[in-house]
Amino acid sequence: MASAGDTRSRQLGVALVVASAICWSTAGLFVRVANLDSATLLFWSSFSACLSLLIICAVRIRRELIRQISMIGMPELLYILISTVNNTSYVIALNSTSIANVMTIYASLPFVATIAAFFLLKERVSIRFLLSGGMAMLGVAITAGAAGTANDIYGLIAAFISTSCFAVQLVLAKRYPKMDILLITALSAGVSTVLFLPFTDFASPTRGQLLGGVLYGIIPCAVGLPLVLAGGRRVKSGEAAFITMLDVVLGPIWVWLSFGERPTDYALVGGAMVLGAVAWYLSKEAVPSTVS
Repeated sequence: MASAGDTRSRQLGVALVVASAICWSTAGLFVRVANLDSATLLFWSSFSACLSLLIICAVRIRRELIRQISMIGMPELLYILISTVNNTSYVIALNSTSIANVMTIYASLPFVATIAAFFLLKERVSIRFLLSGGMAMLGVAITAGAAGTANDIYGLIAAFISTSCFAVQLVLAKRYPKMDILLITALSAGVSTVLFLPFTDFASPTRGQLLGGVLYGIIPCAVGLPLVLAGGRRVKSGEAAFITMLDVVLGPIWVWLSFGERPTDYALVGGAMVLGAVAWYLSKEAVPSTVS
């Protein structure tokens, strides 16, 4: 039986992951607002994410900032590499195929994270999670509709790479609880900034496009990702990944409200199934039954 402290910790973890899902759900909106090529968008979003996170870290640890950076080990370097690949793949996916297709692949995140945690952390999987996760997957499949064409293959591959990387990030954050997620995320964004600097178009983007790129770096990346990783330390990796599926539904809603892109009836039905699955799963503690 879980103690009161464990219950409060889990509740806080759930709240953090839900907040991150809301932040991350704005990614598609800001990508549409920016309407930039992948390299330019990655540069401006990474630059803004790196700068904002470094400011937060400087205020939080002050003179310890340089020392903390110098103490980075292999787990942190691995996280930086995976995070960089994740962000790059996600932007490429959004620019290469439809948001619905990206979300279809992204819906596999809970299962990828659970498999990774099962092998790396020896975490068990609840029957409740499997049932609700299957229901959510079906809802996302309905939302996405028909399978993508050959022109979408590149984007679908990028989406799968991004999803797999994100799942491993969740497991790494749980495996190494002393890792400074804010600082490591800032350094990862810094790596992306330097990496895409030579390929950035500084002449063409308008102020509105630049604003979209900057906000993409701040809201989903600088705020959303640290929240989900901090929350993921308090709940099971698969559970954290599952809750983030809320952005599968919220993302199209923001685009609908901002650009008048009304979701189809299939999207509404699928979205209702995803929200219903999440609500059912979170309505009470997971049942004791587990799958080894």
